[in-house]
Amino acid sequence: MTRLPIIRASVLAMAVAGCAAMAGSAQAQPLQLQPPASAKPAAKPAGPKRIPLPPVRPADLGQARAAINDVPTAVPASATAAQAPRPVPAVEAGKPDIKSAASPAKPKFAAPATQEEAIERLNAYLNSFTTLQGNFIQFAANGKRLEGRIYIQRPGKMRFEYDPPSTTEIIADGTSVAVRDTRLATQDLYSLGQTPLKFLVREKMDLSREGTITGASIDAGVLSVRLEDRSTLGGTSKITLKFDLASNELKQWVVVDPQGYQTSVALYDLDTQRRPDPKNFVIDYQRKL
Repeated sequence: MTRLPIIRASVLAMAVAGCAAMAGSAQAQPLQLQPPASAKPAAKPAGPKRIPLPPVRPADLGQARAAINDVPTAVPASATAAQAPRPVPAVEAGKPDIKSAASPAKPKFAAPATQEEAIERLNAYLNSFTTLQGNFIQFAANGKRLEGRIYIQRPGKMRFEYDPPSTTEIIADGTSVAVRDTRLATQDLYSLGQTPLKFLVREKMDLSREGTITGASIDAGVLSVRLEDRSTLGGTSKITLKFDLASNELKQWVVVDPQGYQTSVALYDLDTQRRPDPKNFVIDYQRKL
């Protein structure tokens, strides 16, 4: 493989290695429950007009008040059913009250206590699947946003399929990485070991051997593991992996290439059960674009 111009190295680091910040989505608003229509205060039944009581308490006052309040027995026969007050229905079993609906319980997760436990947690996830496919959103250093599909089949195979109007596709076949541009009619080849892609496609993943661990932290349920890889094309790359502890999924990675440019890629709708089409990982070395 011939020496590549710096601009090509930058393209690989930005297009292949980078990790995209998740597109901001509108924050969910608390559910506002409306009182049931049947819970509105019922109109008081039309009854005989009350006569003010004399100063001396009558002996049968309690019985008179009971007759007025006891609707089933005190309503005159001439009164219609609509004149009787409607009882307020009881809350249905299993329905949440306003307090519980407005403040849903937060998902619980076991946070690692040490950096070693954090790395083992992420290693266990990366080694838990052999195939993966889903969607990604990528932001380059210049702020350009790209979207598409990602396919992984371990060991060694990966594909980034960008949505139009992008004309780029990136394919790893287990040995090499091809960066194609159909508009420019180019296909550049790189060694898989020279790209930050390798941390996703190892047959057996061990982050502590993949690079130098520089730190780990937890913020709002997201575990971030930072490492440096000195074997990438052009020098040392700084990589941050972001792992959601509640959903137990890799959500994002951020790469700063040797030139200092940052690219970010966010993942969503991941599927580790369905096997990708093997044709997704074929590089035509004789292809002329």
